[in-house]
Amino acid sequence: MDENKKFNYTYSAPTAEEKKEIEYIRKQYADKERGKDTDEKLEELRGLHSKVKTPALIVSLTMGVVGTLIFGLGLTMTLEWNLLVWGTLVAVVGLAPVISAYWVYNKILAAKKKKYGPQILRLTDELLGNSADKEKSDI
Repeated sequence: MDENKKFNYTYSAPTAEEKKEIEYIRKQYADKERGKDTDEKLEELRGLHSKVKTPALIVSLTMGVVGTLIFGLGLTMTLEWNLLVWGTLVAVVGLAPVISAYWVYNKILAAKKKKYGPQILRLTDELLGNSADKEKSDI
């Protein structure tokens, strides 16, 4: 065996400042490379995400606010107007929507995710270029 044969390997990685500069330059070109098709898909993805989150949020917030107002009315009836029985009943009625708002939020969110989930996953795969599939194949 020849002992003079050696293997030399030099590795150099960009510094943090160089990475920032590289990303800055790349960003200037990446936006132009994305194109109109990607922008349309991204807008569609944002719209679908909004269709999933917004209805659940609006309904649960409305239930919470209305329930809190009814509960407050019941407290007022009890403490200020000395209507103990009616005030207690109204306060309990007001607690029902407050307590159930979180449950309703989760139910609506789950239904919307089931409805729009496949479209969102398809769009994210297209926008990411199926990077998850590529990473699995590299392993």
